[in-house]
Amino acid sequence: MTITIPYLDTLVALGRFIEFYDPYGHRFGMPTYPYRNAPTEYATRRQLRAANLRPGGQDIAAQILWRHKGKKRVAYLYEIAVAKAKRTATPAQRAAIDKALLARRTCRTCTQVKGYYIPRRYGECLDCAQPAR
Repeated sequence: MTITIPYLDTLVALGRFIEFYDPYGHRFGMPTYPYRNAPTEYATRRQLRAANLRPGGQDIAAQILWRHKGKKRVAYLYEIAVAKAKRTATPAQRAAIDKALLARRTCRTCTQVKGYYIPRRYGECLDCAQPAR
């Protein structure tokens, strides 16, 4: 599926070179768009997640390329039409997650449940980890 951007096509027709515009994939091996110029039919993983979708096993459809601090950066795009709904955790999985998160807040030394995650550096809550004065 090849999607072109009319504005960028006009600039190319006027002789302007746009480094990261390659909707046919000749230069970069897959359709490539510059930063902030991706077609609305595509979305990144993060954008899919915000819309309660997931790639669902589909291959990368296109990419966005840009330069940041002298390095070339890339973001992969997936087709929104092919994306599937996010899976929800089963009640047993939710219970296991809740149990694991509770264990991360429970101090091994004083066995109190704290309002924060116990730092792995100490292995105990901040009250137990403080040296005796």
